[in-house]
Amino acid sequence: MRITIKLKCSPNSRLPINYNYALSAAIYKLLRFGSEDFAEFLHNIGFKNAGKTYKLFSFALRFNKFKIQNQTIHLLEPTAFLIITSPLIEEFIQNFIVGTFAQQKIEIISGEFKTVFYIEQIESLPPISFQNKMKFIMLSPIILSTKQKYNGKLQQYYFRYNDPMEEINRVLNQNLINKSEIIKNKEYSEDGVKIKWDEKYIQRMEAKKKRLTKKITVRKSEQIKIDLIGNQLPFEIEGDTELIKIGYECGFGEKNSLGFGLVETN
Repeated sequence: MRITIKLKCSPNSRLPINYNYALSAAIYKLLRFGSEDFAEFLHNIGFKNAGKTYKLFSFALRFNKFKIQNQTIHLLEPTAFLIITSPLIEEFIQNFIVGTFAQQKIEIISGEFKTVFYIEQIESLPPISFQNKMKFIMLSPIILSTKQKYNGKLQQYYFRYNDPMEEINRVLNQNLINKSEIIKNKEYSEDGVKIKWDEKYIQRMEAKKKRLTKKITVRKSEQIKIDLIGNQLPFEIEGDTELIKIGYECGFGEKNSLGFGLVETN
């Protein structure tokens, strides 16, 4: 299920360019008003499969008009929209909505910044029809990674859009399959999916010298920060409709609960 929340902030509000962790924390805070037990479970434990942990939700924050200056987002219009998606309707979506009614605001707190968005409207989006071939655009970057040896040590490598598609699809499929087995509570036995990037879009952006990869710093505190690399470009996906649906509802790729991998139909 997917909901859109219309938000309004004070004129000339600002927030850090790397707001993902702070906004994720704000979402968990609202979730606690609906169910403190589930919020604590999701935040501290999550759903486990194949040695990985999944939270099974994603989000994206969209602004009407803004500019970026000195690593800060300056909102030129006070209206923003928060899109949240999860297949966990009763546990996540309904409890989160309870929190929004209880608080009536979302506070993004990060370092020197405290940006308050007041909730004006909540709307559930109609479900879409899933086909075995679909085109999506990214509302937030998709993150996919694997372990690779570097100087004799295993390190995290984040895929770029121009890396081999066979490896990108291998990692993407395993991620979706792990989520499917958690949600369906059974072993996956279908043929999976394949994605391919929009080559015309890549050519247009490269001709304009626009970046298609994005580095995001997740700041848990002033001392703890993690650098992630995501890709933001349209793609076509073909294959099992159930996996496509799971990607749409949970987010494609990794770090979905930090606001990555959210798509909409093209």
